[in-house]
This record gives sequence, C-alpha cells and structure tokens, in this order.
Amino acid sequence: MPKRVAVVGSANADLVVRVERHPEVGETVHGSDIVVHPGGKGANQAVAAARLGADVAFVGRVGSDPYGEFLGDALRRDGVDLAGLRRSDGASGAALIAVGPDGDNTIVVSPGANGRVGPGDVAAAGAIIADAAVVSLQLEIPLPAVLAAARAARRLVFNPSPPGPVPDELLALCDPLVVNEHEAARLLGRAMPRSMEEAAAALLARGPRSAIVTLGADGAIAAEAGSTRHLPSPKVDPVDTTGAGDAFTGALAWRLAEGDALADAAAFATRVGAFAVTREGAQDSYPRMEDLP
Repeated sequence: MPKRVAVVGSANADLVVRVERHPEVGETVHGSDIVVHPGGKGANQAVAAARLGADVAFVGRVGSDPYGEFLGDALRRDGVDLAGLRRSDGASGAALIAVGPDGDNTIVVSPGANGRVGPGDVAAAGAIIADAAVVSLQLEIPLPAVLAAARAARRLVFNPSPPGPVPDELLALCDPLVVNEHEAARLLGRAMPRSMEEAAAALLARGPRSAIVTLGADGAIAAEAGSTRHLPSPKVDPVDTTGAGDAFTGALAWRLAEGDALADAAAFATRVGAFAVTREGAQDSYPRMEDLP
C-alpha cells in the first residue's frame, strides 16, 4: 500500500504586514514593514507534511515572475516532489495578509497562476495522484481541477477553503471533509446546529465518509459512522495564526497515509496546528517531529 501524500492545490507568496488593529471599511492604519513568506493552502499542506517526514508530491502552478522561483525553491528545500509543478506566463498567486496583535489575521488572495490549474494539469500528473495513499485538496484552484483530482484519488482529504460551492459528488468522495466553524456554517446554512458535535454529525449527513471540524484553540471534532470525538488542543500563546489550518490538514493527511485511525490522526494534527501558531508565517512556522512537545 503506498504511503505517499499528493497535494493538488495553490502556491502563493504571502505578503504579511503586522497591524495594531485591523482597519474598518474605508479606514487606513499604519503597519509594519512587509515580510514575504512562501504560502498558499496547497503548498502549505505539502510542506507541513514533508517536514514531519512524509513522502509528498505537489501538483499546481506558479507564474513566470520572481515569486514563481521563490515558491518552487521553498517547496524543494523541504523535499517536496515537484514533478507535477508547472509554470504559467504572468503572475504567481499572492496573498495580502494583515496580522493583528493577538495573532488573528485577515487575508485577500490574488489567484494568479493558481487560477490556471485545470483538469489537464491533473491528467498530466495522473501517475502522481494514482500512486498516492492520500490526496489533499482545497478551493484555491478552480473547481474543475479539484473534481478531476478527487475522482482519481484513492483517499481524499478535502478542505473547502476559501468557501465556495461544493457539489454533492465532491462531498461524497471526502474521507475526511475538513472544515473550520465558519466553513461548517457555510455548508450547513440554516441547518447549522448549536454544538460543534452536532455540526460534525450534520456534515456527515451531507455525504462525506468522515468529517472533522477544527476549533482553533479548542481542538477539533472528528466524526465518522457511529463515532464523534472531541480532541483537545495543547494550550499555547499564539503569535500568528496564518496557515495553522493547513498545518493541521497536512499533518492529518500524512498520518492517514501512514494508516492511523481518523481520531488518532486528528489528535496528532491538533498538536501540529497548535505549534504552528507560536511562530510567524505559514510554512516558516511548521514543525519537524523533533520540535513537537
């Protein structure tokens, strides 16, 4: 049984500025100097898994600008297989991130080359995807590419972020569907229960084989047929929450590829996500196994 993780998704240059408070609409506030970090939900998940020891391949696109080299080099340094990475003319993806004093953030994403990832890219990477024990997907690339990769996956870990339409076919392929509280509310709409345990059960009713609701400092809820478990998070002092959800998902995908049960994989992933918020940046904050308490 293969143990490789394939991540099909986005790579962004994260342009980060720290602010004393987030501006209101129409307001200007002063911020720090801009720091550029490698990011993008797909690349983040690939690096998170690779740093923990996973065999990881990344499928996606970067642009012909200097950020394209920057993003490819960052993935390569962490040992991610880039046979499925293509280059497009024009801009790479970029994210404009404001980080507040408590580590909370607001993010605006410019898709760039990520918006050009299509079913053809997935077909070209067919062997990479077919050889993976787990394929991890997000919604920072176009839905046709997401669907094509999901259909080809042995096991699919899917995080519908940023929130967008999710066809029932895609939900039915998830094992697990991974959402935060806001993404759960988007999927469930008026049917959103008051408790997160009930929300996880309601998500299962939408079709996925399993579901996880991440709760930030409160850990996560893991649900599958006949079982719903709350998995607490280690207590930490947050510095920057950027990319913490991707750290969780990358760690989860790795442990599932290694054969862990869902709750065990999610419990480990909460430790990784908690560690990530104690450092600045997304990929720059991700631990190796020896870093974890």
